[in-house]
Amino acid sequence: MSTEENFYGKYGEPKKFDPSFKGPIENRSCTDIMCCIIFFLALVGYFIVGIVAWTHGDPRKVIYPTDSRGEFCGQVGGRNEHKPFLFYFNILKCASPLALLEFQCPTPQTCVDKCPDRFDSFITAFALLKIKPERWRNYIRFCKPGFNDSAKTPVQVFRDGDCPALLTPSKPFTRRCFPDLKTSKGVITVGNKTNFKASDGESVNATQLLEGAKGANIVLEAREVAMKIFEDYTRSWYWILIGMIIALVVSLLFVVLLRFIASVMVWLIILMVIAVLGYGIYHCFMEYRSLKGTPGSDVTIKDLGFQTDFRVYLHLRQTWLAFLIILCIIEVIIILMLIFLRKRILIAIALIKEASRAIGYIMSSLVYPLITFALLLFCITYWAITAVFLSTSGEAVYKVFANETTCNYSMKTCDPNTFNVSNITTQCPGAQCLFAFYGGESYYHRYLIFFQFYNIFLFFWLTNFVIALGQVTLAGAFASYYWAFNKPGDMPTFPVFASMGRALRYHTGTLAFGSLLLAIVQVIRVILEYVDQKVKGAQNKIAKFLLSCLKCCFWCLEKFLKFLNRNAYIMVAIYGNNFCTSAKNAFFLLMRNIIRVVVLDKVTDFLLFLAKLLIVGGVGVLGFFFFTNRITIIEDKAPTLNYYWVPLLTLIVGSYLVAHGFFSVYAMCVDTLFLCFLEDQERNDGSTEKPYFMSKELLKILDKKNE
Repeated sequence: MSTEENFYGKYGEPKKFDPSFKGPIENRSCTDIMCCIIFFLALVGYFIVGIVAWTHGDPRKVIYPTDSRGEFCGQVGGRNEHKPFLFYFNILKCASPLALLEFQCPTPQTCVDKCPDRFDSFITAFALLKIKPERWRNYIRFCKPGFNDSAKTPVQVFRDGDCPALLTPSKPFTRRCFPDLKTSKGVITVGNKTNFKASDGESVNATQLLEGAKGANIVLEAREVAMKIFEDYTRSWYWILIGMIIALVVSLLFVVLLRFIASVMVWLIILMVIAVLGYGIYHCFMEYRSLKGTPGSDVTIKDLGFQTDFRVYLHLRQTWLAFLIILCIIEVIIILMLIFLRKRILIAIALIKEASRAIGYIMSSLVYPLITFALLLFCITYWAITAVFLSTSGEAVYKVFANETTCNYSMKTCDPNTFNVSNITTQCPGAQCLFAFYGGESYYHRYLIFFQFYNIFLFFWLTNFVIALGQVTLAGAFASYYWAFNKPGDMPTFPVFASMGRALRYHTGTLAFGSLLLAIVQVIRVILEYVDQKVKGAQNKIAKFLLSCLKCCFWCLEKFLKFLNRNAYIMVAIYGNNFCTSAKNAFFLLMRNIIRVVVLDKVTDFLLFLAKLLIVGGVGVLGFFFFTNRITIIEDKAPTLNYYWVPLLTLIVGSYLVAHGFFSVYAMCVDTLFLCFLEDQERNDGSTEKPYFMSKELLKILDKKNE
């Protein structure tokens, strides 16, 4: 037996000529019915989980902050309707490890109508009660609800936790009062003061307050950055939109031009990408050289640490050197690939040209990504809403927060109504019963984690199903183009809608089966990431190694399944077989032509990637020059920004999504035509009885012809 016969025997027999085969088979039956039934039952269960979540959940727990009694601040119609802000008695305790673990500060919290705007202490307000009663009334607004007992001594008040010992100027952020910390010339102040007296007479430094309240420090930094980013978006959103419209027009122009001058466009794309990268290398080198001798430019990124103002890094030579090295490596890789794959590029160009013709005949395929986007948006919205309602469906749980680590009751559940008369306060002086989180021990809450897992699993399953539906729909439409001998006369009237109808009517179970396999792997990857975060601080190197190996294996498995599913769906669209049969036939067909798959198909993907890179890079460079005021013609139109990289990155990401939407259709078209091209070579020989269906340009490149 010859080597070729052994090879074909291992990976199936080549396709035989079939005179009745004219493209996607119309006479087909339902496939993978059992998986279809399971899928619909899972959807019904998902709908029930949503109803249960919406019945028990309360999104107000996310919108409104909650005080120590578990009541909402600022809720319309509630007891604290006119008190929208949450005030912490002692913000210093928010930096304790307990707060980081339990997401709850071990200090009393109450709802207030506004945050304190000046320094004050309880002892001072109590001493001036008769002289300045207004000051007393202003102070007790920050005490526990209903407190107005001037007969209590300050010691009794602090013992019972009725009032805060000290008020500091604060500002609201996310409806919570945080100290008004500022930094001016390296000096940290709170309310324009660097030092102030606490209730016990001890001097407190603003720097100590900032270092102690690490949580408040993080919030302060995040607030400043968030406000600046929000301000940048308000000033530049319409320019970002204009940039994305430019990307849309350029992408559409690419698609139109590829239909007529595909070879010129492909080579032009390659040259322009090389030119853009070349300019990037030149610009990075010039910036690197110009910073030579500049004070502070030789500081390393590691020594500088993390800075919220990212423009600082652009003043370092090391930053531009890193950019220079990365761009040089990419440039060299692209040039080497062009040198060694120049012959395969000609066939890839012919495939791209054929794909542009197919898209030209089926222009509705360019609109289909909007359907996929709308369905994915619905899945994401349903998942997010259900997750929020599930996470807020618990009852208020109160726990003991003790200052002493020896307290045996610390972090145990308690009842705030009976806590003060229990023996816990005797054994643990200073302990408090505070609201911790929403949960419960009821029958429903025991299965809450199962509902959350079911929610995330169905989310992955549905999103993969939507993507699979789009792939089968487009594959069926483009396959009808390839196998039409007389184009467009032999093509169906509405190929996209006809293909989508076949997919939903006959192959819902097949799509559910393929997307289920992918969803299982993705959920396992999520679990591995969760476990990795939990054991990150562990010292067991063997466990870390095994976990890393598992993550790598499942990442590779997910990539392989995506590749296999994509080609299996093409076979499903053409022949209407079940998932396993289609996956086997697609895999064997690719293995019988493994050299062309590795080289030709990947070269085509590479060229399409260069097209996306050119569009995104061009729009990104244009945005960079515009937002940094380097375009003199419209220099006065550019907005004044805190961080120019904020709108620039948004523009780059948005342009990539726009370009990806267009070229994902192209990629699916090329993959479909590639499989059809491989089958065409196996089925036919160019004779009168068995003519090739491929284009004349492909025939010429392959040195074949139809008689």
